[in-house]
Amino acid sequence: MRVFVTGATGYVGSAVVRELMDAGHQVLGLVRSDAAADSLKQTGAAVHRGDLTDLDSLRAGAADADGVVHAAFNNVGPDTDFAASCRIELDAVGALGEALAGSDRPLVVTSGTGFLPQGRLATEEDAADPQSFLAIRSGMEGLALSFAARGVRVSLLRLAPSVHSDADKRGFLPTLVRIARSTGVSAYPGEGANRWPGVHCLDAARLYRLALESAPAGSRLHAVGEEGVPLREIAEVIGRHLGVPTVSLTGDQAEQHFDWIAHFVTLDNPTSNALTRQRLGWNPVHPALIPDLEAGHYFQA
Repeated sequence: MRVFVTGATGYVGSAVVRELMDAGHQVLGLVRSDAAADSLKQTGAAVHRGDLTDLDSLRAGAADADGVVHAAFNNVGPDTDFAASCRIELDAVGALGEALAGSDRPLVVTSGTGFLPQGRLATEEDAADPQSFLAIRSGMEGLALSFAARGVRVSLLRLAPSVHSDADKRGFLPTLVRIARSTGVSAYPGEGANRWPGVHCLDAARLYRLALESAPAGSRLHAVGEEGVPLREIAEVIGRHLGVPTVSLTGDQAEQHFDWIAHFVTLDNPTSNALTRQRLGWNPVHPALIPDLEAGHYFQA
């Protein structure tokens, strides 16, 4: 299968490219810079120039492929306009879906578990919680799934907040490590009982491939290796490895300490993967979040 991959040189996207090529697929990767193009060429993948705002480029890439994996999103960070990124993503998904309409070709669209209902085990059948600060992104899910009725074998792949591995340099775990290192304490909000699901990047990449190859149209899939890890456990591992105290913070203290990731740090987002396993036979085999954190690579300067 010839697969058009957006975000092909990103953290998750590059793992997806390797997974697809190792399974015998050909990859056409979207890149927006010469450096990214050179990096992608070294993998043996073909290069397609453009970005998420270039809708004609997205349509052309999709038209030239047997299937599409949409793994790109403007990075979430202190200087990111999240609402603007969501608007760009909405237009991009619309362009990809329109290009594939009536073809029965697969479209795998990346989403997340963070806007699902909090404080209870969320399943693949759950829609976004309208009260979530991330709910603005849920419109993309509705748009993507609407293409199932228009002859696109579309599936949503919801990533856990922590997609961890030794290649993770800018995700939430390295950000927590940097904050603990700079402040001299490893912190958690309140009792630290709120939970993050996690998934190893290589397990997530395999799920992308399985979704591309066989997910039924309209599927919601959860790239979740474990249902939820308490934030206090994460903070304790970080504190021990850095040799700094682990402390509890009140709401106001946490907001100041964690800055732009404060909302994410307070998520209580336990998430099931039971239906995903059942539908696609996916079985995570790589290290879980705490063992991966304990391995030490997150603490190398």
